[in-house]
Amino acid sequence: MATAVKICGITRLEDALAAIRAGAHAIGFVFHRPSPRYVNPAAAGAILRALPPFVTTVALFVDAPPDEVRTVLAQAPVHLIQFHGDESPGYCRQFGRPYVKAVRMGPEVDLLQYARDYHDARALLLDAFVEGVRGGSGVAFDWNRVPDALSLPVIVSGGLTAGNVGEVVRRLHPCAVDVSSGVESARGIKDAARIAAFIAGVRNADV
Repeated sequence: MATAVKICGITRLEDALAAIRAGAHAIGFVFHRPSPRYVNPAAAGAILRALPPFVTTVALFVDAPPDEVRTVLAQAPVHLIQFHGDESPGYCRQFGRPYVKAVRMGPEVDLLQYARDYHDARALLLDAFVEGVRGGSGVAFDWNRVPDALSLPVIVSGGLTAGNVGEVVRRLHPCAVDVSSGVESARGIKDAARIAAFIAGVRNADV
């Protein structure tokens, strides 16, 4: 199967549409207030209503109170939730919606155990471990740490650009790749040309 592409940290409709025109399968909204890519739920909802069909939309949360998650989802009814903090399996399951669990690739991480614990997740999203930063760091992790066989699909994130995404696709054959800072002209502002180059890098590696 072709590697799917998610463009995360969308804050503007024009960026979402540029990603979709370039061939992105999914777009992500960050609902973590400390992030420079935070978008308020009402603004995200307006973008969602303007999107064409058959595009997967994703909400990213970091250790948010459950009531906050439900409030956001009521205003921005996305297809999929991405949990990017220390959320337990039970926490992730309580919202009745498909989810992806992000894993910050610190030195002690056991991906096989993660896959067992979050066995009903749609995938594990692997991101770099940067102290105090929850995604969008622009830093890559050591791809050699990913086991050959996991019981869950893998999404690769962290430090991806048009220049290196082809290598990770060829080496790991992930179900998807996720990019934010690697296609930006400024924090939270996407660059259409960089998005197109990134997706071309994925497609060329899929051949």
